[in-house]
Amino acid sequence: MKIQPLKGMRDLLPAEQTLRDYIQGQILEVYRAAGFERISTPLLEDLENLDKSEGGENLNLIFKVLKRGDKLTAALAAGPEGQLADMGLRYDLTLPLSRYYAANRSALPTPFKVIQTDRVFRAERPQKGRLREFVQCDIDILGDESPNAEVELIDVTARALLKIGFEDFTVNINDRRILRGMLESMGFAPDTLDSVCITFDKMDKVGPEGVRAELTEKQMPPAAVEALAAFLAGGDMSLEAVAARCADPAIAGDLQYVLKTVRRLAGDKYKVAYCPSLVRGQGYYTGMVFEVVCPRFAGAVAGGGRYDNMVGKFLGQQVPAVGFSIGFERVCGILLEQGYQIPGAKPKIALLYPAGADFAAVLAQAESLRAGHTVTVLAQGKKLGKQLAGLEAAGFAGAAFAGKDEIKWFASRG
Repeated sequence: MKIQPLKGMRDLLPAEQTLRDYIQGQILEVYRAAGFERISTPLLEDLENLDKSEGGENLNLIFKVLKRGDKLTAALAAGPEGQLADMGLRYDLTLPLSRYYAANRSALPTPFKVIQTDRVFRAERPQKGRLREFVQCDIDILGDESPNAEVELIDVTARALLKIGFEDFTVNINDRRILRGMLESMGFAPDTLDSVCITFDKMDKVGPEGVRAELTEKQMPPAAVEALAAFLAGGDMSLEAVAARCADPAIAGDLQYVLKTVRRLAGDKYKVAYCPSLVRGQGYYTGMVFEVVCPRFAGAVAGGGRYDNMVGKFLGQQVPAVGFSIGFERVCGILLEQGYQIPGAKPKIALLYPAGADFAAVLAQAESLRAGHTVTVLAQGKKLGKQLAGLEAAGFAGAAFAGKDEIKWFASRG
């Protein structure tokens, strides 16, 4: 029998789990104070739903679940034509939320402001920062088509990050409609825009020449590639310059409103920026997209956007929807590396009792100590010194003894 978890999955030791519980609790406190309500959905979804969810590259990372019993036997007998899987583990929380809303719409308020904090699964190639099982921490607003929904999600997410100790971060914002309009005006065909946007999204990493090279490799129209390269070489990537190429000025107006309003809310607590190359990888985004980045850390710590067409796949009618997800695993990893300490945490002590002690009295003493401490009740070992050293190594601040008032504090306390 193997004792290690599967690749890309982790066991969590108590200290890390305690930190994760605290961080999640702080985030939930901010979300709930803003009127968002928490729901849960199943880990498994119908495979057809997942395949049609426009999840971009994530569709290639779905953990598929085989049919069972007679259905599997029949599928195997059908040979290459047989479909062996009919379910899959969810790769994010957006598709399950859209299905949930479609199924329960009559019982939900409009707009529906919802929290999801739960596990998702992707068949990634395991490496640092990429797990196969991880937690997402989402808030979404369904039923509000106004840009106020984007403003509120950005504001609430930023306040949650500030509450858990993140500072000096920037919220980057773009609108896919503006970017697509610009690219189409340059000569890229509408059915290639998703592919072009994915390349354009890499500009921060590969630069303008890298974008040109990849688009050329993709055999995009040379004139369109050169038009984009000339635009990038011009250096003016302001919203005004990009929006001037967009057919619908109202789209740029919404983005300008969000930028202006969020900047007022941010004050000097964090930065807000227009990022013309921001696309986000999921194909289901239809409008504004946003990410939170910190200069000290590579990659984003939160991201999201508007996905107005997703619920409509289930209902047959469009329902406006927008969401923002905190990268919970990444946030926890960063805080752990920084040696983050839970503010105001009660000192953790052990109450040791000898053989033959009145256990009811021991538990009563432990309860009285819990007014100012986290108390674990343990039988006293034969080698007290070794036991105390082990407790200190395990993160205990000290030890108390049954029937005695004093607490022995360890040297590492504080």
